[in-house]
Amino acid sequence: MFETLFYDRLTKLRTEKGVSARDMSLSIGQSAGYINSLENRNGFPSMQVFFYICEYLGVTPAEFFDDGSSHPAEYHMLIEDLNALDKEQLTHIKAIVKGLRH
Repeated sequence: MFETLFYDRLTKLRTEKGVSARDMSLSIGQSAGYINSLENRNGFPSMQVFFYICEYLGVTPAEFFDDGSSHPAEYHMLIEDLNALDKEQLTHIKAIVKGLRH
């Protein structure tokens, strides 16, 4: 179960980022075929490499495994931006979001 989640999330998050498996592999300091090998269900990364993968994808390890979150990198960036706003600004953003949902 968790194995499938890992492989599926890796593929989904990499694809959403719009990078090739080769480019991602090289960017995290691995051989050119490393991510492709993982996505083809050939093993798991070490914990250190998993953290590099998360950092590269712009997600925390918890966000990586949260399959209920369809766009974790975007949520992560949005939360960082929201944390910089004051209470009045947050109230306006909340109203905008509620309006968009209707």
